[in-house]
Amino acid sequence: MTPEAKPPRTLAAIGAGPAGLAAAIAAAQRNVRVTLIDSAPQAGGQIYRRPTVALGARRPQASRHQRRTWERLRDGLAQQIAAGRITHLTEHHVWFVERVEGHGGFAVHALLGPEQQESVALRADAVLLATGGYEKVLPFPGWTLPGVVTAGGAQAMLKGGLVLPGRTAVVAGTGPLLMPVAAGLAAAGAEVAALVESADPKAFARHAATLAAHPDKLAEAARYGVQLLRHRVRLAPRHTVVEAHGKASLEAVTIAALDPAGHVRPGTERRIPCDTLAVGHGMLPHTDLAEGLGCRVDGLNVAVDAEQRTDVPGVWAAGEATGIGGATLSLAEGHIAGRSAAARLRGRTPDPHAWAAAGKSRTRAREFAAAISAVYQPPAHWAERLRDDTLVCRCEEVPASAVREAVDELGATDARTVKLLTRAGMGWCQGRMCSAAVAGLAGCEERSARRPFARPVPLGVLARTPDEDEPTPSS
Repeated sequence: MTPEAKPPRTLAAIGAGPAGLAAAIAAAQRNVRVTLIDSAPQAGGQIYRRPTVALGARRPQASRHQRRTWERLRDGLAQQIAAGRITHLTEHHVWFVERVEGHGGFAVHALLGPEQQESVALRADAVLLATGGYEKVLPFPGWTLPGVVTAGGAQAMLKGGLVLPGRTAVVAGTGPLLMPVAAGLAAAGAEVAALVESADPKAFARHAATLAAHPDKLAEAARYGVQLLRHRVRLAPRHTVVEAHGKASLEAVTIAALDPAGHVRPGTERRIPCDTLAVGHGMLPHTDLAEGLGCRVDGLNVAVDAEQRTDVPGVWAAGEATGIGGATLSLAEGHIAGRSAAARLRGRTPDPHAWAAAGKSRTRAREFAAAISAVYQPPAHWAERLRDDTLVCRCEEVPASAVREAVDELGATDARTVKLLTRAGMGWCQGRMCSAAVAGLAGCEERSARRPFARPVPLGVLARTPDEDEPTPSS
C-alpha cells in the first residue's frame, strides 16, 4: 500500500465541551479521523448545555451563553460529521484509557447510556483529553439538607431540564459562576432572595489593568448586573453562608459578614427564608484519565507544553483539565491541540505561526483567568466554622470531628493518611466531592488524587471476558 493510500490517522477526543469541539474540528479539517466521545446526550458541555429535544423548548437558544460561538461550533461539527471525518458518540462515559502495548495507539473504554452497565473499547492512534472540570464543594452546617445544590447543578437543571430547583433561592459562595446562575434563576421565575459573594470587591482593584484589557468580559458581567438589578436581587458582598436550616428539607440560611482576614464578624448574622441554596466555590480540573495514563500533573492541573501535549507521547490535553480558565481559554487550547495533533499524526512538525491568533488568545485568557482566580478565593477560615457533627464526607458519613481527631490526635499530615484513618474519600465519589474539604480541614496542601478509574464501574464489566479483538485494561 502506498503512503497516499493509507487510511487517515485517528484521534479520540474525550469531551465535547468547548475544548473538545474546537480540537475535534481543527483536527478533522486536516484529514484526521476523529472520534468525539462524550457522556452527555448532546455536544456543548456545561456552558452550551441546552434542553433535550423531547422537552419541546420553543426558544432553547434564549438561555445559551455565547450563542454565536456555539453556532459556529455546532455547524462546524455537523459539517465534519457529514464529511465522515468526525464520529460523535454521545452517552459514552469514559472510565479508562490505556496504551495498547504491541499494537500501537490507545484503547478508550466507555460505559454506555444512562444505565452504564455495558462497556465498549475504542481504538485510536492518539488521544485528546478535554475532560473539563467539576465544582469545588466546601461543607458547612446543614449543607446536606435537600434543597442545597451546587451552583452548577442549579444551572444544569435550568439549562438542560427547564426545571427550577425551587421557588425562593439564595445563590452563595464565590466565583464568576454565581452571577449567571442568579440571573438565570431570576429570569426563569424564581425569587432570588440574595446573591451572597464572599470575595472582597476591593480585590478587583488590584487587578484592574488585567481586567480592563478584557472589555468583553466586563460587558458580560455588566449585563448580568443589570439583570440582577431588574429582578431586585439583593447583593451581599464579603458575606458567607454560615448555616443552612431545616428539618426534612431546606427552610432558611444564615449569612454573615466577613472581616478582611476571612473571619465572621460577630453580630452580623442574618437569616433568610428560602427553599433552595445554590452554592459554589469554584472549579477543579478533571485529571483522572490523564493520571491513569501516567501524565504529569502540576499541582491540580494536567501539565502541557506550548502545543498542549502532555509528557505521555500521543496524548494531548486542553480546556479546564489543564487549568480552570473558562470557555475562551478552552477554545484556544482546543484549537491549538487539534492542529498540533493533526500535524504530529501525519508525521510533520507543527508550525506555531499557524495558530498565532489562538496562541495570543490563550495567553490573554490565561492572564485573565489568573486574575479572576486571585479575586475569587474561598474565605480563609471557612474550616473553623464547621461543627464537629458536620459531615465532611457524605458517602462514608465522616464528620468533621473524625478528621480533626486524625490530625490532632493520630498525627495525620496529609489527605491520604486522613483517608486511611477515617474512610473520608473511600465512598462512591472516591473523594471527588470531599477532597478539597478534607485537605482544608486537615490543613494540608490540596492535591489531585490518582484513581484507577475515572468513574464507578460495575463489577460485571470488570469481570466480563472480552472479545478477542477488544483490548482490555492492563492488569
